[in-house]
Amino acid sequence: MIKFELNGKEVSVDADPDTPLLWAIRDEVGLTGTKFGCGIGACGACTVHIDGTATRSCITYLSDVEGGKVTTIEGLDEDGNHPVQEAWRDLRVPQCGYCQSGQIMQAASFLKDTPNPSDEDIDAVMTGNLCRCMTYSRIRQAVRNAATAMGASDNG
Repeated sequence: MIKFELNGKEVSVDADPDTPLLWAIRDEVGLTGTKFGCGIGACGACTVHIDGTATRSCITYLSDVEGGKVTTIEGLDEDGNHPVQEAWRDLRVPQCGYCQSGQIMQAASFLKDTPNPSDEDIDAVMTGNLCRCMTYSRIRQAVRNAATAMGASDNG
């Protein structure tokens, strides 16, 4: 039994400790916002926060999060109104939408640590999250808009 905090609630998962966290979240807990993409940590569709850091859940073992805090797209904001989520909606970033939960989780973690990013900073961090629909210019703009909104909320 592996115990950890998931989206602010204590959970216990009875699975092999070597189970990828992605499958524990999806199959054992039943949260499906985190997506399976490549299975090797290269596409970013499975990005979650572990103790506040963006992490690929497909290559993270369940045992690696024991006692830790995991946040999925479902837990980023209770109402789905995190500044990054709002910017994504405002700019209509997704087309197919498959990669978006991972994109949003990557951006939210990044902006927590880098509140005033340059375009080069955004591109460097977000390049590991692949989008088959090629909405990269809207993704970059949404990250910029979210950074501005987050700065405004910190100052006001």
